Amino acid sequence: MNPYKTIRPQTLQRMQQFDSCTISNTIEQFHVRTRNEGFVSGSSVRCIFPEMTPTIGYAVTARIRTSATPMSGRCYYDRMDWWSYVQTIPAPRFIVLEDVDHVPGLGALVGEIHACICVALGCTAVLTNGAIRDLPGVRRAGLQLFAGSVAVSHSYAHVIDFGETVEVGGLQIKPGSLLHGDQHGVVCVPLDIAEAVPEAAQEILTSERELIDFCNSELFSFAELSEKIQWIAQKVGVPHGDSN
Repeated sequence: MNPYKTIRPQTLQRMQQFDSCTISNTIEQFHVRTRNEGFVSGSSVRCIFPEMTPTIGYAVTARIRTSATPMSGRCYYDRMDWWSYVQTIPAPRFIVLEDVDHVPGLGALVGEIHACICVALGCTAVLTNGAIRDLPGVRRAGLQLFAGSVAVSHSYAHVIDFGETVEVGGLQIKPGSLLHGDQHGVVCVPLDIAEAVPEAAQEILTSERELIDFCNSELFSFAELSEKIQWIAQKVGVPHGDSN
């Protein structure tokens, strides 16, 4: 029996139709956490392929180093225990690598070879505070990247442990956490509310579209703008599941 909680594949597919900003806005409506948590800081990690569509997956966690020689002396992608662990997390999988070097990003663990292996194992993206490389090859493989930097060398990149809680960009991520990412960044979707997120997200987009269309119309007036803003604030501000 798989110990990780999952949601229906149909829900995952629907969630991919929304950008990460909308997903973040939607989570706020459930009041399950404060608004300054639950996402990766954009000041430390950026989306490498912003042209790609949103991606989603369950977190596969590991810690890496690149500045020191691995104890085993093996090549940087020869870790069958790591690849075996990857498959214990339900698909789709979202690799999360915390670079624990004093200065993260000296070398890159993930390049074209890693990308091809990841995609073959059902991974959709890699998130790291460290570096990545071989960008054209990774893009061809179809793997999305969120990283702190780009490096020319893998240096001594290696996995030091895996399967524990890691921290990237100020966000603590447990194995099996549900992550959603796109050109804006990465947000963690609480699994307890995940099934309700797509419908709630669509409600928010519909309300926002009404306001945008009004602002772009010839009927726009400042007086009516105030009324519409208050109406939308009331509509999206009530926690889902609250009957009051």
